[in-house]
Amino acid sequence: MRFRDYGLQVGRMTPGPLNAITDVPGVLVGQADYHTDGAAVHRSGVTVIWPHGGNPFRERVYAGTSILNGYGIMTGRAVIDEWGLLGSPLVLCNSRSIGMGFDATVEYFTQMDDAVGDLDVMMPVVAECDDGYLNDNRAGPTPSAVFRSALANASAGLPDEGAVGAGSGTQLFGFKGGIGTASRIVPVGNTEYTVGILVNTNFGYRHQMLVQGQSVGLWLNGNQPDYHKEGSCIGIVATDAPLLPNQLKRLAKRVGMGLVRTGSVGNDGSGEIFLAFSTNTVIPRESREPFASHHLVDGQFWTLGSPIDLLFDAVVEATEEAVMNAMVQAVTVVGRGGHRLERFPTENLLTWLRDCHTRRDFI
Repeated sequence: MRFRDYGLQVGRMTPGPLNAITDVPGVLVGQADYHTDGAAVHRSGVTVIWPHGGNPFRERVYAGTSILNGYGIMTGRAVIDEWGLLGSPLVLCNSRSIGMGFDATVEYFTQMDDAVGDLDVMMPVVAECDDGYLNDNRAGPTPSAVFRSALANASAGLPDEGAVGAGSGTQLFGFKGGIGTASRIVPVGNTEYTVGILVNTNFGYRHQMLVQGQSVGLWLNGNQPDYHKEGSCIGIVATDAPLLPNQLKRLAKRVGMGLVRTGSVGNDGSGEIFLAFSTNTVIPRESREPFASHHLVDGQFWTLGSPIDLLFDAVVEATEEAVMNAMVQAVTVVGRGGHRLERFPTENLLTWLRDCHTRRDFI
């Protein structure tokens, strides 16, 4: 069950039909797990977000990135910061597998397009979270075949959440974390745009945790075993709103504000790295004619009510809900050395929130 299925919700804006990043037309998500037992215990996997169903090497989109805390890696950021263009799928994996993910994606596209490595090099975006508490990183990276499976099997349906794909071995406030997604519909004039987000949650200490603004983590500290290790969060924003790279950078920055609503403070040893892209304009790699694009205007007309504010709202709300979805969807996972991350006790949370609201109503 997802967060809303428990009668809980985040914010005031309307979710898309799936309440997922795949509500943005054209966006696809593929996932593959890498679980092994024996001499090496792996609890890891791969999650891939395609910006559209075509060939992003040939048909790029505008993008921007932002960092809340920088102890982490996202390849390809320099190209996006320089050109504002995304020309690959977004590949999420564990820290040990960054190189394998880069190589597997290049190989996948080399087989897809003869121009890769000839007309130009392929520089994929690969982002990591450290899942080493449950996953044996010393035993080697996630195999190339797992990356190929995630790339090849992407779809426009509702992505699985929790302990799946790149979130197979990650944690969230000392509980099992993982993949979460959500979306919001944004009306601008007579047009409706969609903002979707997907996160891989691997961050936070128990005492920091907030749910619907309540300090749930402080209460849980006395009732559940805690896990003391910082992690990371990769956040990917997709939208069909017409935005330029600097505007998308501003959207990416708001992912951090959504994380703050869940209790994150961007811990010192954590890597919160975010990317936002727009599917509205597809930029061909080769064109004989000057290429024209349009975009919403920000800054100049803010005193009249900027539509960018609505997009900011959507990112923050969807990020918070995506984290909550990861939290309630994840199951207990046992990994290397018998290490264990428990599922979040959602039933206890519901009882606590009801009691909290009753006390507030009484007062």
